[in-house]
Amino acid sequence: GTKAGRKIGKNALAYGGTAVLGGLAYKAWLDWQSGKPALASQPSIAPGETSLPMPPDGSAFLPGPGQEADFDRALIRAMIGAAKADGAIDAQEQARIFRQVEELGLDADMRVFVSEELSRPLDLDEIVASAACPETAAEIYAASLMAADASKPAEKGYLAMLAARLKLEPGLVEHLHAKAAEVMPTG
Repeated sequence: GTKAGRKIGKNALAYGGTAVLGGLAYKAWLDWQSGKPALASQPSIAPGETSLPMPPDGSAFLPGPGQEADFDRALIRAMIGAAKADGAIDAQEQARIFRQVEELGLDADMRVFVSEELSRPLDLDEIVASAACPETAAEIYAASLMAADASKPAEKGYLAMLAARLKLEPGLVEHLHAKAAEVMPTG
């Protein structure tokens, strides 16, 4: 993905990927449900802080007890899938991903998972299947969006296909893009 996408992907996982992506998806969902316009403001969240509302406990935006690792894997799979949208992840991209995994201090099982996922072909069916409900579908889309460069035709097409396969409403997709633009680091 883009430099900004890699930064936010790293930040999302470092701050607790489920919580940050859940907050982004939750805020987009609330705004969409209330009929607010999907307008992206200037990037407003500095690395290390978040002004996103945290989903309430028991919300579908947060995994239930014992489901955290599976959902984190689903989010990582979504991010890697988006990075593969142009056909492959080259050696340089893999090296960056592994550096980020090391910096995040992920456990050995998660590092093995990342390595295996990088070597596998893109499996959109598996990514889509991890969406248990519309709320988790929104989070999976948000994770993919953060790792993709939506200005590139292949990645833009991938995101459109993913949104359709996840059965996301177009208005919600607009809100997810707007919220992602607000939290994307510049540069």
